[in-house]
Amino acid sequence: MIDLHQFENLIVTPTLNQIELASPAAVELLVGTAIQESRITFVKQLGDGPALGVFQMEPATHDDIWENYLLHRPELAALVARATRYPGIGMSHDMVGNLWYATAMARVHYRRVPEPLPEPGDLEGMANYWKDHYNTHQGAGTVEEYIEHWHEAYGTD
Repeated sequence: MIDLHQFENLIVTPTLNQIELASPAAVELLVGTAIQESRITFVKQLGDGPALGVFQMEPATHDDIWENYLLHRPELAALVARATRYPGIGMSHDMVGNLWYATAMARVHYRRVPEPLPEPGDLEGMANYWKDHYNTHQGAGTVEEYIEHWHEAYGTD
């Protein structure tokens, strides 16, 4: 696993600052999402699933974000491209090797949600937000699992 503090301080926080979507809640949600989705370890979904990167985003979701959201928001698209070192639209497989890009795409995925982020420190709220807006009700993950994995990653109970 990538060190959590390095992941937060060297990947998530600077990326969110550069795309102008940073907040303590956003950082917490993104770190929690990566913990839940991949344990910040796996860059390809285990088994035969299509999900990629530490945030385990499916290529269809990636492409939808570009086609139906970022292409209609050129200022944000330019920030994502600049922050992640891409001159234009990235490819879904780029989420495997570029942590900045994967982070930016996960944050933009959450940005599409009209509901505000939970307050920082509200672990159950973060878990529910992740379940409702990232994993969805069709996904296999659970709120309880998110909370358990968070505590395991941080060595808390």
